Amino acid sequence: MPLNKTNPLTLFYTSPYTVRKETFEEALTGPSMSFAEFKQLVKSGHIITHLFQYSEVHLMASDMRLMAKPFVLLCLTKLLSRGKAYVHDKTTVQKITGKLLVSLFIKFVRDCFTKNRLMYNIRKEVDSLSHIDKQVLDLSNPPVYLRTDLCFGLQAGGSVGHIAGVLNHLSVFTEPPIFLTSDRIPTVSAAWETHVIAPGEHFWDFSELPAFDYNHIFVREALKKLGDRTPSFIYQRYSHNNYSGMKLAKHYQVPFVLEFNGSEIWIARNWGNPLKYETVSEHIETANLAAAQLIVVVSQPLKDDLVRKGIAEDKILVNPNGVDPDRYSPDIDGSELRKTWQIEHKTVIGFIGTFGRWHGAEILAEAYGKLLQTYPEYRDKVRLLMIGEGTTLPQVKQTLQKWNVVNSCILTGAIPQTEGPAYLAACDLLVSPQVPNRDGTPFFGSPTKLFEYMAMGKGIVASDLDQIGEILEHNESALLTKPGDAGGLMLALKTLIDDPQMRDRLGRAARKKVIDHYSWKEHTRKIVSRLREKFSH
Repeated sequence: MPLNKTNPLTLFYTSPYTVRKETFEEALTGPSMSFAEFKQLVKSGHIITHLFQYSEVHLMASDMRLMAKPFVLLCLTKLLSRGKAYVHDKTTVQKITGKLLVSLFIKFVRDCFTKNRLMYNIRKEVDSLSHIDKQVLDLSNPPVYLRTDLCFGLQAGGSVGHIAGVLNHLSVFTEPPIFLTSDRIPTVSAAWETHVIAPGEHFWDFSELPAFDYNHIFVREALKKLGDRTPSFIYQRYSHNNYSGMKLAKHYQVPFVLEFNGSEIWIARNWGNPLKYETVSEHIETANLAAAQLIVVVSQPLKDDLVRKGIAEDKILVNPNGVDPDRYSPDIDGSELRKTWQIEHKTVIGFIGTFGRWHGAEILAEAYGKLLQTYPEYRDKVRLLMIGEGTTLPQVKQTLQKWNVVNSCILTGAIPQTEGPAYLAACDLLVSPQVPNRDGTPFFGSPTKLFEYMAMGKGIVASDLDQIGEILEHNESALLTKPGDAGGLMLALKTLIDDPQMRDRLGRAARKKVIDHYSWKEHTRKIVSRLREKFSH
């Protein structure tokens, strides 16, 4: 990013959609930086060249009380500016002053002295919850859905789609659900009783500790919100270091359903940094799996892994992700967005995602660069529309620059989940270029984008990778390519660019399959049916 000594810098800790519109529009008069780009600057040491380089700095967050490592983050934010620095969230704007930094430092010191006691209490409590003695399933009572991730301001992504998909269809088979959550989730129906349970303000300067601390806060507030009502069952989307569902299920003596999308231990080792409290985290993860009466996983590799760890096979339900085929449909009009992005007369290759390490966005960027270099006539005819942001976005940008195709690619940044269907409708073909796990283990994902693509009725190019290659059939409902092979992906893109009739044929077949087998309604029906079976004896 070029330095600019006259205009203010806007640093987005979260998506701009999580901050008051008038606030970030007022601040955004100069360069901006995503938090992924900011972290890359810090890791590389290049942050030094940005110190004191901006007239002002504006840090945008969904809630300034819940930022990771606030003391260090606000110190760095202040150091980027030669003048004033501010932190903004949904409700307030606060100037970063010496007084504010001193108060954060005092909080940091206080938490230093109490963190050992916190961890002692966590270990002790988890040991007491390792077994839920008795459960009664009464579907005349409402189910309770728990979302306990300490990730705030999400406006889009697979987790958003999954949470809303299950919640919005539970009432087809049960009483209307009660949603207890750490943050509001877009596209969840306003009809459901929803309670936001905020985490505490302690331990945010320490990795992992806020998640441990959240357990007692969440359970205490959940018991207040539920009052004298007994749930039919507790359904928890498992999150790092959380055992609230297990504790609530034991309290009410009702079934505990655990949605398990992958081991947080493995994810930290392979897609992040090893956990500091890995032994405790693993103990919590194992205790949750042991206590659950039903574990819902999205793929067969996840089930196989759990069985190898000693989890009973009969309590694991393989249930791939899904889609709402009414929200994602060929009838959605994307023409206004095509006008907005000036791509009305282009063939548009689309990708949507959070740019995770498994998404393969950088492979798509490489394939697109090769495509325009090998077939220069496409430079005026084809555009790549990449929707979203995340970890690998800096790498994607570097690859596009390497191939000199930046002007032929549109990077939209994060968009609200509600706008996803229209963006996909603006595309002519859609790409799901997932890559294998680096440690050689099977790909255990079930990409929500895959089902959204299928429901849109567009031609799809996808990696022939585990579940993706099982759901899609090559030359029947998609073109499948070798995972990680940019050259093969390039040729598949060329095939669909040149053949609109094939795109239409593949898209119609894909939509029929997703409607028949992979709607969120069907996904939720399988969960409730399996619960009924387990408790019918």
